[in-house]
Amino acid sequence: QVQLVESGGGLVQAGGSLRLSCAASGGTFSRNAMGWFRQPPGKEREFVAAISWYGGNTYYADSLKGRFTISRDNPKNTMYLQMNNLKPEDTAIYYCAALPRNSISTSPREYVYWGQGTQVTVST
Repeated sequence: QVQLVESGGGLVQAGGSLRLSCAASGGTFSRNAMGWFRQPPGKEREFVAAISWYGGNTYYADSLKGRFTISRDNPKNTMYLQMNNLKPEDTAIYYCAALPRNSISTSPREYVYWGQGTQVTVST
């Protein structure tokens, strides 16, 4: 059983940056592929980025490539999402999720463990 806690969300002006963290406890963090998802107001949850066990494989939603960077620090049991040049359309609740296998997935239905989410609001 893996418990996940997101942090780092907040209010930022358009063009600004935030770094989200996802702290894991329980289970074996390094044996989980990890992902970030987000849910904008009134919309479905959508894929943001994913990373394999040791970070050798990453994948991003096409619309976010070049602005968002996913990374993980296994000794610290923590995953990160660096978000740069934020836009109002990035406003959403951001969730981290864990998948107990090495190969990554863009489908939220495949992820087993989820955090409670952290709010990111980007103002104009």
